[in-house]
Amino acid sequence: MNSVSEQAAGSVVPDMVAAIVREQGFLGEIDGRIGDGDHGINMSKGFRLAGDRLSGGAGLAQGFATLGDTLLGDIGGSMGPLYGTFFTEMADALNGAERIDANRFSAMLRAGVDTVADIGGAKPGDKTLMDVLVPAQAAFDTALGRGEEFAACLTAMKDAAAAGLESTRDMVARIGRASRLGERSRGTLDAGAASCNLLLEALADGLLRELGRGA
Repeated sequence: MNSVSEQAAGSVVPDMVAAIVREQGFLGEIDGRIGDGDHGINMSKGFRLAGDRLSGGAGLAQGFATLGDTLLGDIGGSMGPLYGTFFTEMADALNGAERIDANRFSAMLRAGVDTVADIGGAKPGDKTLMDVLVPAQAAFDTALGRGEEFAACLTAMKDAAAAGLESTRDMVARIGRASRLGERSRGTLDAGAASCNLLLEALADGLLRELGRGA
């Protein structure tokens, strides 16, 4: 199968919620090294609330819309608006699609990445979630441009996201609270990049599962 129904794809949203809740401590530990340490708590709070508000059998657009609305309204700091708008824009990009193929997914992901870039002002190399999002999107689109199947494109995205997260370890933070540390911010992963990698990994794995089922 080279596409998945929009309805079946909604099953990935609880997976994304579970990934953030499960790794709350990990995210908090990373953030505590160069930030204020509340990234795990805030993200887990927002995703738990969204999970509680998800209706059974929601499709991907509805699931992303619920995530977006919840994160915009119930998470403080900078990550609420960034992730909230990210999911809202991806929900809008689905535009009533009944099935999601590689081209539709590419357009959806690009809409999300573009809005995060516009709102946050960060670029790759600044030690932020953009160091995961940008290479992940590029890897997906490169695979798509080679004529790879949807599953291969998702795997390429997942691998690039993981590599992007690891790349933040040797970066100096240029944006946000961590930027005040200068060189002292080098040597640890970025918390926003870590949560972004968790989300893209869960998204890719969930869609690969549904593709394998022929949903």
